[in-house]
Amino acid sequence: MKNQLLKYGAMVTFVAALLSGCSSTGTEEETGATTMPSESVATGTVGSGDVSGSTLGTDSSVPRVFYFEFDKAVLNAEARAALRLHGEWLRAHPAATVRLEGHADERGTREYNMALGERRANAVRDFLVQEGVNAAAMEVISYGEESPAAMGSNDASWALNRRVEMK
Repeated sequence: MKNQLLKYGAMVTFVAALLSGCSSTGTEEETGATTMPSESVATGTVGSGDVSGSTLGTDSSVPRVFYFEFDKAVLNAEARAALRLHGEWLRAHPAATVRLEGHADERGTREYNMALGERRANAVRDFLVQEGVNAAAMEVISYGEESPAAMGSNDASWALNRRVEMK
């Protein structure tokens, strides 16, 4: 009986530790966050960051960096529009390859942020596959919080770090 209680206690401790890494950082009132329907989620605007070594031949004004809302992996309307253009080009150039690099801000555990970066990159890949792009032409990699675009522990930096870069 004592052995069984120790097993249950260990399991409860493990689950509690796992869930604490997934919790948010404060209430809406404390962070000033608002809840939006997933179809209209946007974090600022989609930027066209400096992406070197890309095999994409689309116009350089078409964004290649796509930003996400906190703890989300949902593409906004601007990202989908840009990805349609990339998809059109990739369908016309089947030999081209693309690397989709997923990133997260520093909040959350390292493991959670790696998984979140991967979910974001997979969201981009899945959208492109729906647009008719060959999945074998795309590589998905997650850097989690390890490769920030902006240093700092504030909303502006975090917003720039929640992204997928298309290279």
